[in-house]
Amino acid sequence: MSGVAYEIVDVFTDRPFAGNPLAVVYDATDLGTDQMHTLAREFNLAETVFVLPPTDPAATYRARIFTPEAELPFAGHPSVGAAVTSSRRGLFPPGEVVQECGAGLLPITVTSSGSATVTGGTPRLGPPLDPGPLLALAGLTPDDFAGAPPRSAGCGLDWIFLPVRREALADVRIDTPAAQRAGVTELSVFSWSESSSEAHARVFVPGAAVPEDPATGSAALGLGLWLVASEWLPGDGTSSYQVHQGLEMKRPSLLTCTVTAAAGVATSATVGGHVMPIARGEIAVPPFVG
Repeated sequence: MSGVAYEIVDVFTDRPFAGNPLAVVYDATDLGTDQMHTLAREFNLAETVFVLPPTDPAATYRARIFTPEAELPFAGHPSVGAAVTSSRRGLFPPGEVVQECGAGLLPITVTSSGSATVTGGTPRLGPPLDPGPLLALAGLTPDDFAGAPPRSAGCGLDWIFLPVRREALADVRIDTPAAQRAGVTELSVFSWSESSSEAHARVFVPGAAVPEDPATGSAALGLGLWLVASEWLPGDGTSSYQVHQGLEMKRPSLLTCTVTAAAGVATSATVGGHVMPIARGEIAVPPFVG
């Protein structure tokens, strides 16, 4: 049975064995969707990304992103990880590239020092939500709530954002059956420091093979939209902020972000970070089942 090349990298960290681990797969042009999904289940990481030739002439490469459960239109750490890893492999030099994915054509800036910054897709913002049920399924109390309405937001992949006290983050215990009954499949529980423009976050996918994520670029992008909508960041111009994640998992991560807004509405957001190489090899191609 033939094989395809892969690398394991840690994303949103400048040291190994931190951040969010990612499988980046190459030479997979002839694989079917079911074969890609089988490989993603074999790696059993939060996401596996397949780097493919683009179908749009404006793109540098195409990315297909899979969790063990499903294919995603976009995800942050696969986008950053694929861009840096591909540049290191010589597919393109550092600089400005364009990733083709389910969320469209996304600009990415790759540096020679092993970092990348991706601009998210079209911003989406949901209506305010009742914090009570969300606090309950997170194992928290009303006293832990930080005071601005939860709501969903995203730039290619949507998350629900629940602001809480910094001290409450360590106490979060997701009630998975309750989350599934409520239809909550992507949840970011975070605290915010206005003085330093920093968030500390825990990001959950209740019921998934990897139920907590140590670094989530798509959630960091959506957080910028939430912060502007909640008037916690300015409604005009470009603001910078950072997200610390993974501390409770002993995989500390740092996501460096911006959000641009006009007239109180976020119009775009970026997220960036470093990528550390961990392992490389070849994995067997699964039998075609499609």
